[in-house]
Amino acid sequence: MANGGPVEHGYPHLETVRSAVTALYRRLSYDTVRTFSVSVAPADVAFCDTDELHLGAQRVARELVRHYRLPDARLIVGFREMTHAAHVELAAGPEYFVELNDRFRTHRRDIGAALAHEVAHVYLHRLGLSFPGTRDNEILTDTTATYLGAGWLLLDAFRQDGASSQKLGYLTPEEFGYVLAKRSLAFAEDPSVWFTSAQAYTAYGAGMALARRDGQQPPLTAAGWAGRRRYARDRRHAQDHRPAVAQAQVPYRFTPDSHGPLRVSFPCPTCHQRIRVPVRGRVRARCGLCRTVLECDT
Repeated sequence: MANGGPVEHGYPHLETVRSAVTALYRRLSYDTVRTFSVSVAPADVAFCDTDELHLGAQRVARELVRHYRLPDARLIVGFREMTHAAHVELAAGPEYFVELNDRFRTHRRDIGAALAHEVAHVYLHRLGLSFPGTRDNEILTDTTATYLGAGWLLLDAFRQDGASSQKLGYLTPEEFGYVLAKRSLAFAEDPSVWFTSAQAYTAYGAGMALARRDGQQPPLTAAGWAGRRRYARDRRHAQDHRPAVAQAQVPYRFTPDSHGPLRVSFPCPTCHQRIRVPVRGRVRARCGLCRTVLECDT
């Protein structure tokens, strides 16, 4: 939890975030991911200063447990002094003890954001899905919370002015915006209508721009002129068995096929699983993981 200190910006964890989205689709399946098409509603996790602290925290926790479809999980919420925003004990269950930073006693509007992350930990624990290392596992948790409809609360908790700053979670604000944009494009849901933080709007806009660029990379037909020209040059080199010209990293890779035409692989713009198709002009590809239909010009 950044509290008055510097807030990291940009996309330093982007590859891990993309891997987390792929892992989520692989573990849950397309059909299960689609059951999370509706985000947590602001009214369900609202917390006003007149609410009793512990009863209110328990109510918000129950709503998030319901959202993550964990009917037999019970969260016991307490408060103590700590460095991080919150901590959950991942025991066998069905009871899980969550401790929130004492700061939330007076910043109650953000209790839902802190619990969204901790209940996502419980959800992933139940699934048996994790990444090696604390850092990557926390990025997986933030990505899961956001993609499954609770993480907009974490981005909305990002507030900054000339005197102070606050940010929850391990992703940067722009990375939260990116995952929210991915969710928005997949489910046709606009989370920005729920933001109370001006900084959240900005980060979401930046994330949406990057998410849209994912769908404008060759060999997709939505690619721009410069990308198509670079792709054509790289394709000629691959067809002539020449090494590619040194250039900035591109998402596609050409691979020879001894039993047919040259093939190109590229990441699905929705779930980031790599798709491999023959190089033969216009091709319609369907991602086997997230079922996105892609128009390609290979």
